[in-house]
Amino acid sequence: MNKRRVLVLLSLLLSIVGFYFLIRFYQVFFWSNTKFNNKYSFVFIDRDDNVDSLLTKVSPLLKSLKDFTIAAEKKGYFSKIRPGKYKIKKSMGNNSIVNVLRSERLTTRVTFNNQERLENLAGRISEQIEADSIELLNAFKDEQFLKLNGFSSTTALAMYLPNTYNLFWDVTVEDFRQRMLEYYNLFWNEERIQKANALKLNPIQVYILASIVQKESLRSEEQNKIAGVYINRLNKNMKLQADPTVIYAIKKKEDNFNKVIRRVLYKDLKLNSPYNTYRYSGLTPGPICMPNLSTIEAVLNPESHDYLYFVASPTNLGYHLFSKNLSDHNKNKRRYTRWLNSKKLFR
Repeated sequence: MNKRRVLVLLSLLLSIVGFYFLIRFYQVFFWSNTKFNNKYSFVFIDRDDNVDSLLTKVSPLLKSLKDFTIAAEKKGYFSKIRPGKYKIKKSMGNNSIVNVLRSERLTTRVTFNNQERLENLAGRISEQIEADSIELLNAFKDEQFLKLNGFSSTTALAMYLPNTYNLFWDVTVEDFRQRMLEYYNLFWNEERIQKANALKLNPIQVYILASIVQKESLRSEEQNKIAGVYINRLNKNMKLQADPTVIYAIKKKEDNFNKVIRRVLYKDLKLNSPYNTYRYSGLTPGPICMPNLSTIEAVLNPESHDYLYFVASPTNLGYHLFSKNLSDHNKNKRRYTRWLNSKKLFR
């Protein structure tokens, strides 16, 4: 074999080898390596994830885990895995996937409302971010934090205002708590504080009263009127005598917040609990639920009237009958009681 032929064969061999490595390079870094059919898929990386656990999470999304591993190693990604929520688009190559995991952390929409206790709130939030409910609850009940910011263990729920928040999925419990405090301080602006003061209440007391109004009626068109009744009673130093506070007191005493109580009985009114507003004057020690923002606004803007009593209407369900004196109230109450008995709602 002459020298020229050897050089030609060698050149051809090198070309083949070079072409192979070029193709392999593009395959590893740039060819599509996703196998899901949706337009995109999400990857959630925990703060304690390592290389092995990360690969376990991305494996179901990839055609070749081996090629992804090679690309990630070559790009130095494994030396600093960043926790968070990431969006992987269909047909992405490994180079793009690694770039996303390295620098395109997404926020997630965290929504909560109508939570009855901190325990319920912690459970709801844990479904939407990385932190578990125990971590969250411990942060919510941190006595040092509560005292520093004007709350107590009984009023802590008042710091959390129902809404939708954009947060990083891997937000720490401390950062989440701080974000809620910042929103609380923004919500309670000078105008709202002035309205609360005009009612001889502070923001926490407004929240507590709003929680009672919330449990009394979900009808937004009635909440201002109900708030007006309670403000009138507070101003006259009358007990609030709110059935929802008795229901809360029963659940708290029995430590059973899943219990369904459809009717408050006379014997329940004797329950010795600071949450029983038939027995104790003023507001309850803390909120009995998380009120809607609109309910808080209803309390800040109560309807001006002379009503001191109300009872559920037996003919217009979901609404109430209002009265200015006890005699009229007792008549309305008898009507409602007869209706309850006719429906056999004895508890």
